[in-house]
Amino acid sequence: MKIKIKYFGMLAEAAGKNEETLELDEGIFSTQLKNRQIKIYNIPDPDSVQLAVNQNLNTEVELKEGDEVAFLPPFAGG
Repeated sequence: MKIKIKYFGMLAEAAGKNEETLELDEGIFSTQLKNRQIKIYNIPDPDSVQLAVNQNLNTEVELKEGDEVAFLPPFAGG
């Protein structure tokens, strides 16, 4: 299945790209994808990285063909 991944902020810098499309096996969950990408791109502070699947913040969902996963850096507020 194909999944589109978007990287923002320091995560885009670590990955060296803003987005990519991956061909993945069926049955992969969002947290598995997060762990995979963090290892591949050596993303610092993985606990602060949030994922949005199809523009919804999620902690653990099974990914499906055509999903869009955004890797979001820590947010600063004020």
